[in-house]
Amino acid sequence: MLTGPIGCGKTTLMNLFRLICNQEDRFVVKSARDITFEFIQDGYETIHRYSRGKIYASEFRNYCFDDLGTEKNMKHFGNECNVLAEILLSRYDLFVAGKLKTHITTNLSATELEEAYGNRLRSRLREMVNLIGFDMSVQDKRK
Repeated sequence: MLTGPIGCGKTTLMNLFRLICNQEDRFVVKSARDITFEFIQDGYETIHRYSRGKIYASEFRNYCFDDLGTEKNMKHFGNECNVLAEILLSRYDLFVAGKLKTHITTNLSATELEEAYGNRLRSRLREMVNLIGFDMSVQDKRK
């Protein structure tokens, strides 16, 4: 999990990682907001798509969920769902089974993550990810 201020290069670093490792088909950087918009369109199939992480029966796809915390709870036919929380909880089970890795970029601190997703997910994230924090005083590189 890469955490740090806006514009410090978290997303760029993950995109470079994907290219350097030559895993473009098995490692995808996907915006958390885009996933929630897919949920509006496709419903709960979106959660299954990113939870399973399968390309083929024997191959798993590793995802980097970019900008975790920028999305909102979404509704599909009146049912409200925290889409990314559900996906991450499901991916935890695959992580424990030794089949899947999940990468995350976020601007949120650990406390803010717990407020947004609950202590259950925060506890699982402690096991699932290594935390790499960028200096919070870094200025936005996009300026």
